[in-house]
Amino acid sequence: MPSSDARRKLYRAVDQFGQVVDVLVSPKRDLAATSAFFTQALRHTPRPSEVTTDRAPTYPRVLDELLPAAHHVTEQYANNPIEADHGRLKSRLRPMRGLKRFRSARMISIGHAFVQNLRRGHYELGVDTDPRHLLAAAFTELALAI
Repeated sequence: MPSSDARRKLYRAVDQFGQVVDVLVSPKRDLAATSAFFTQALRHTPRPSEVTTDRAPTYPRVLDELLPAAHHVTEQYANNPIEADHGRLKSRLRPMRGLKRFRSARMISIGHAFVQNLRRGHYELGVDTDPRHLLAAAFTELALAI
């Protein structure tokens, strides 16, 4: 079990509509983790024509290998929407003083992405509901479907 102060790296794939497509939590931000993340994310979504990332040195090599036709955007501020959304997750985790296990970090990150996608209307759940009650209605619909 990792110690409570172990750093975790969070990878998130967000499409052009703001929907979180995939999440990966890794102990390192290295070539293997980056490759695993993009390989996993590409299973869930069509191949993008453009990928926006920060300037981590592992991205160009992995993107050239997996998405050679995609334009790789690394300009300053280009990934601000992703970072802002990532800040919402961090603000939720801060009062919890982090997570001690990688499995917990992964489940919380996936759950947070799911709720964000619900709130943004990416799923057809709770569509006829007052927006203030959207999450409750969506979870009620999910419970009835299960």
